[in-house]
This record gives sequence, structure tokens and C-alpha cells, in this order.
Amino acid sequence: MRETYNFKEKYKQFVIILLPILVTQLGLFAMNFLDTMMSGKLSPSDLAGVAIGSSLWVPINTGLSGILLAITPIVAQLIGAKQQAKVSFSVIQGLYLSVVISTVIILAGYLSLDFILDNLNLETSVRIIAKNYLVALSFGIFPLFAYTVLRCFIDALGLTRVSMFITLLSLPINFVFNYLFIFGAFGFPKLGGIGAGVASAITYWSIFIISMFIVHKKAPFNQFKIFQSIYNVSFAAWKEILKIGVPIGFAIFFETSIFAAVTILMSTFDTITIASHQAALNFASFLYMIPLSISMALTIVVGFEIGAGRYKDARHYSYMGIAFGVLLSLFSGFVILLLRPQIAGIYTNNPDVLLLTQQFLIYAIFFQLSDAIAAPIQGALRGYKDVNVTLIIALVSYWIIGLPLGYILGNYTSFGAFGYWIGLISGLAAGAICLSARLYFIQQKYKSLRLKAS
Repeated sequence: MRETYNFKEKYKQFVIILLPILVTQLGLFAMNFLDTMMSGKLSPSDLAGVAIGSSLWVPINTGLSGILLAITPIVAQLIGAKQQAKVSFSVIQGLYLSVVISTVIILAGYLSLDFILDNLNLETSVRIIAKNYLVALSFGIFPLFAYTVLRCFIDALGLTRVSMFITLLSLPINFVFNYLFIFGAFGFPKLGGIGAGVASAITYWSIFIISMFIVHKKAPFNQFKIFQSIYNVSFAAWKEILKIGVPIGFAIFFETSIFAAVTILMSTFDTITIASHQAALNFASFLYMIPLSISMALTIVVGFEIGAGRYKDARHYSYMGIAFGVLLSLFSGFVILLLRPQIAGIYTNNPDVLLLTQQFLIYAIFFQLSDAIAAPIQGALRGYKDVNVTLIIALVSYWIIGLPLGYILGNYTSFGAFGYWIGLISGLAAGAICLSARLYFIQQKYKSLRLKAS
């Protein structure tokens, strides 16, 4: 990371940071994508079981690991302010906190999973697959959350290509173990959708071990001596992380959990509808990695500029990121429109699921534009360490506007299952509008601070 002086330099630095993040996010999501796709090739029940399991796991994972994303702006601002000596302490405290969060998730799952699944009115085969998929995956929760902290540290230095390298190494691991455990190849047990959970847990351990080795041994990370000092638990440091991270995590949770809630509410529909909905939603979520990556890149560059007191540069990066998001969303929407049959064919060979998935994909196109605006703005606001209002916006937009509207349209109109998607689109659009207003307010605030300083 370095100071930039014109649009060309900013564009170059932003792209250098963004592209590896994009590859990394696509790679990480590819694990869930592979789970869903490969399970769907076995049977609709396996696809539906993994769909339900993923719908429960993804919002918990993204929401609670989102708390640990606070490490990125904390480290980025320390680097921008040339306070490198404080970085190691912050990272280690993040690792301690990751262990606590992981423990809470596992205990909560042990106590509540059966109750949740018993109340979803699932077919017996789907329920068994969903439960055991999550049980198998839970063995990788500790390393996954610890990896999140290390990745935030790596990315905050602007060296996002290293995270990309780790993720690219993990993909063949995930694919191989999916193949072995889902289909029972080469004498391994044929576990179906449950095998996808086993493969994910193995992959989580792999990326954690690889990242720990790199941080400890390779330059420039080793100069921070992350693992060479033993620090006591600091509740003051935890408070700083939680003060920033909890609003980030819950904002992400409110956004991702609405999709899980819709999938759960749709469990009253038949297995074909659930499978089709999940296939389309999985692909739409895959494309969401584009604006999400822009969001993460903006957190790094905006945090760096704010830490250095260059408020005008932070504003310019924000505009650049939003423009990137809108242009790429238009392209991805065109891809969905043009290639719907081929996209649906990735997930299933069942003709009924194939046809219905194509219909759901039409609605997925409208997700793209709202996400392209909302996600980059969230990233920019995290760079400013402005996170509390984003939390409120997420709660209102998704749970007070989007979900109730979807429920009404889905159950009391002729839209049926598609009504839930219309509700989701409405919630995302409302969030994008409110976040735009918040970013404008924050930028005007910092503009005033810059004028007073001068």
C-alpha cells in the first residue's frame, strides 16, 4: 500500500488489491458451489439436504466471522498511521476471539440443531442429509475462523494476492475430497451430501495451516512476528474489535440470513421447488462475490487513506468502487439472461428442476444492481469505521421490508415461491438507497474536518 496522487495511480492500486480478493472470494464460495453442484448430481434429496444445511450455516458463518473482519480496518489504519508495532498484538487478540466465537457456534449447534430441523417439515431423507452435513462441517469451524483473522491481516497489508494463492491451493483439495466422499470413489464411503461437509472441514484445516505457515515464515508478514510473542488476553482489545466487528457481523448476518429464512419458509414447498430455488440462489450468491470483493478492497484502501488523514483520496476510492460494481453487475446480469439453460444444467440433470431453476434465475438478474451499489458502500463505510448505522439499515431493509413483503407475496398471491424473490429484491433495493445516503453524510462530515484542518 502506498499514497497515490492521481486517478491513474488509484485505479492501478485498487485493481491490484481487488483482483486477488475477487479470485479469493470466488474460490471460497466455490467450495459451497461445489458442495451444492456435486450433491445435486447425485439426487434432488442430496441437493435439497445440502441446500437446507448451507442455508443454516452460511448466515452463521458469514455473520459471526464478519465480526473478525474488524481486523482489516484496524490493521489498515495502524499501517496508514505507521504504527506497525501494534499490529501483532491486534492480530493475536483476534485469534483468541476467533476461538471463543467458534466454541459458541459449536455449543449452540449441539443444543439447537435437532430442534430447528424438526420444525422445518422436511422429508426424512432431506433432514438426515442436512443434519449430518452440518455435523461433519463443524469439525472445521475452529480453523476456518482462525484463517479469517489471518486473512484479514494479510489483506490489510494490501497483499491480497497471497490470500488468492491460499484459496487457489484449497480448491483442488475441496474438489478431490468432495468426489471421494460424495460419490464413494476409490473405496471411500459413499456419503452423498454428507460427504460435502466432510470435504469442507478438511479444506478449512488446509487453508488455516497454509496461511499460518506463510504468516510465520514469509516476508513481509514475518517482520510483524505474529507468533513470536505470547500476549495475555486483553478485554480492552476485544472490546475494540467487537465495537467495530459486531455491527459488521450482524449487518452481514441480517443480509445473508434473510436468504436462509426464505429457504426455510419455502420448506413447505415440494423438494423440486426447494432444489430449484437453491440452485438459482447459489448461482446468484456466486455472482455476489464480485460486489463483495469490491467491498473488501474498499475497506482496505479507504481505511489506509483515513488512517493517513487523506479524506479526499478516501472519497475518490469510494466512487471508483461503486462504479466498478455497477458496471460488473450489468455484465453479470447479461450473462444470466443469455445462459440460463446452461447455468441450470450445472446443478442438475432432473428436467423438472432444470426448468424451474431457469425461471428463478430471471429474478436473480435483479439482485445484481442493488448488490452492486450496497456492498461497495458497506465496504467504504467500514474503512471509515462507520458501522452502526449500516447495521440498522440492514435490519430494516431486509427483515422489516424484504422478508415480510416476500412472505405476503409468496403465500397470499399467485406469485407463489417467486413472491419471496420479489421481496428479497425489494429489501436489497431499499438497503442500497439508504446506504447511499449514509455514505454521502459521512463523506460530507470528513470533508468538513478537512476544511477545518486546512
